[in-house]
Amino acid sequence: MAGPNRVIKYISDRDWRIWFGLVVTFFWIGGGLWFVASSVRADPDQSLTLGVIGNFLEGAFAPLAFLWLVLGLFMQQRELANNTEALQRTSEQSEKQTLAIAATEMNARQETFFKIADNVKHQLGGISGMLFASGLGPVGSNRYDLEEISDMFQKGANGDWEIFARQFLSMDFLEEGGLQSLLYETEIRRRHTRNYRRTYERLLELAKGCDVGGIIVDALNQSALGLLYHRMDIYMPDDFVDEEVRSESNYAPAASVSTPE
Repeated sequence: MAGPNRVIKYISDRDWRIWFGLVVTFFWIGGGLWFVASSVRADPDQSLTLGVIGNFLEGAFAPLAFLWLVLGLFMQQRELANNTEALQRTSEQSEKQTLAIAATEMNARQETFFKIADNVKHQLGGISGMLFASGLGPVGSNRYDLEEISDMFQKGANGDWEIFARQFLSMDFLEEGGLQSLLYETEIRRRHTRNYRRTYERLLELAKGCDVGGIIVDALNQSALGLLYHRMDIYMPDDFVDEEVRSESNYAPAASVSTPE
């Protein structure tokens, strides 16, 4: 049974045009042989020169040559269509692989961002804590004593990086002259505010590089650390803008230093 099955499979795998051409060729050659035999029997004494035989063969096989030419063109067209379909499938697979690689790369970038963001948020918590202590601690308005400030720093060290930012957002600070005074009144506070803004902006740029739908950036801006940054924008005095521009221009070359090769 295996032999007939292989034969049937071999026949079914071949193009029907091939079988059509073989059948036509078989009957055409058979008809030609019958015609030659009939002609010889009708006139046995006729002279079959090479010229006569050549003309006969030329006329007999010209239709077959044309038939196989046409069949070859149709089969070639089918092969081209199959190749085009295979190329399209390959292109689709390549596109899927490209999307998968891009998604994997984006996931890796997001994981890296979250690891970096933890450290940066800790840094922002420390800067906001120093800014808070400068304005409201013993060296400032003395609204909070050293023990209370230390307790807040301890909570920040335990992972609550936004504790000082929440304090800035939840109080009016009228006794200290308002939030602008706490952020910009002295040179030390200006320095802390400048460092906070610069650090947050760099974190924000890093978030934009791995955020597909803007969710990470929105979450960052709506956090206490982000809201404090925007409050710094709202209460920023005019002269601080020029100072910040000069500070950024002095800071940029240091960031672009590369290790000589």
